[in-house]
Formats: sequence, C-alpha cells, structure tokens
Amino acid sequence: MATFRDVGHARYIMGRLAYGKDLLEELTSVCIAGGVRHGRVEALGAVQRARVGFYNQSSREYEFLEFDQPLEISNLVGNVSIRDGKPMVHAHITLTDREGKAVGGHLAPGTIVFATEFILQVLEVKAGSEFIRSFDDETGLPLWKM
Repeated sequence: MATFRDVGHARYIMGRLAYGKDLLEELTSVCIAGGVRHGRVEALGAVQRARVGFYNQSSREYEFLEFDQPLEISNLVGNVSIRDGKPMVHAHITLTDREGKAVGGHLAPGTIVFATEFILQVLEVKAGSEFIRSFDDETGLPLWKM
C-alpha cells in the first residue's frame, strides 16, 4: 500500500541558473541558500552538455549516458527532500536535440547549464514528519523513510 502524508505550500522561488555551472549543483545551491528542505522543482532552457542516468534494477547500479552537445530542456521535474541532513534535489530530465529527438533520465552531475530558468515550490512539512532519504533494502535506492 502507498504511504503518504499531507504537506502544505509555503512559497515559490523563481530564478535563472548561472551559465556554465552544473545544473544539479546549482539547483541544490538554490535550496541551501533559500532554506528549502522540501519542495517541487521544474525547469526549462538549454544545456551545453548532459549526463543522465538509468537505474538498472537487476544490478542495483546507475548506468549513465553522456551527450557532449547542446540540448534543449523540454522538461525537468523533481523534488527536494533531506539526505544526510542536507537538501537533496532528485530530478528527471527530458532533453531534445536539433532534430527533435528526445533523450532523458535521472539528472546527474555533469549536465552543464547554457540557459536555464526554474520554479521551486517550497513545501511546508510538520516537525517530525520530514521526508528523509535512507537506504531501501528492497530497491537499493535512497528512498523516503516513511
């Protein structure tokens, strides 16, 4: 059975990420600077190059694809929760090339910003009810401990 709990909406943060910076690191930095511990993130724009992951459920390891070319971000969606006491952005991204061919997966370090705008919906979570990531034996992933 699914596990869940109510959260509240606190505020929104909108902005633009810095040219030439790592996309995932920049989103994480915004969360740290803005005091965001829980949230939902969306972004669009373009990257200079990209690195995305696919989780191999059999080996329980990420496999990565690298694209050393300019790509458009047609969709980026993710969440923010706590891992090792700090905000962690978990996002998936869909990218398109100049011919409209799409690739995507788990956003990984190594995706470099060309021009990226984001919206971060900050969520309010009651004390003692934080969404904290910890190792899940069943999947081998750092999932929310519920």
